[in-house]
Amino acid sequence: MSELTVGDVVAERTVHLTRESLVRYAGASGDFNPIHYRDDVAASVGLPGVLAHGMLTMGLAVETIVPWVGDSGRIVDYGVRFTRPVIVDPEAGADLTIVAKVGAVDDETVRIDLTVTHDGTSVLVKAQVRVRRA
Repeated sequence: MSELTVGDVVAERTVHLTRESLVRYAGASGDFNPIHYRDDVAASVGLPGVLAHGMLTMGLAVETIVPWVGDSGRIVDYGVRFTRPVIVDPEAGADLTIVAKVGAVDDETVRIDLTVTHDGTSVLVKAQVRVRRA
């Protein structure tokens, strides 16, 4: 982490979500809101389809940098704003693309800016992680 420059890409990946992914996350998190697994309920409340859990999207985004960080205990702050839902198609699923770039560097921390997109559209903004330098 010593020779970081603003704009450096430190991690990137694409995560494929399926309806099974959502059911597994519901079981792990305890969030069994049916908009995350039932098309009829999602449609009845005006949604375009079943949505991925926001916290799942947020968690997958930050997890992208954990191998680079080495110790997740060095993450001192993380915040996002949700802008668009991630619709998970029953057949095709959904792909989340995450790119992590150095946004700022100081003596004690590095700010990592996460770009998180689905179908070419940003689903999180102001997704920033502050990491304590080693």
